[in-house]
Amino acid sequence: QVQLVESGGGVVQTGDSLRLSCAASGSAFIMYAMGWIRQAPGKEREFVASISWGGRSTYYADSVQGRFTISRDNAKKTVYLQMNSLKPEDTAVYYCAAALASGSRKPSEYDYWGQGTQVTVSS
Repeated sequence: QVQLVESGGGVVQTGDSLRLSCAASGSAFIMYAMGWIRQAPGKEREFVASISWGGRSTYYADSVQGRFTISRDNAKKTVYLQMNSLKPEDTAVYYCAAALASGSRKPSEYDYWGQGTQVTVSS
């Protein structure tokens, strides 16, 4: 099993940056691809980014491509999401999640989830 705890959310203005962190516990962490999924009020969960278990492959939603960067440090069992040039439409609860398959874009493909961290971008 993998337990996940997100941190780093907050309230920022348009154009600002934030870095989210996801601390994992459990020896199986390195076996999993990791992803960030977000959910805005009244909307379904939406894929944001994912990274393969070794960190060599990354995947992004079109809406964040070029602005967000996902990375992972397996020695620290931590996954990061660097978010730059934030927009009001990025406002959502951001979840860290683990999947066995690399490149998973559907929330249903993720097996373990954190509790989420709120990101609010004001205009």
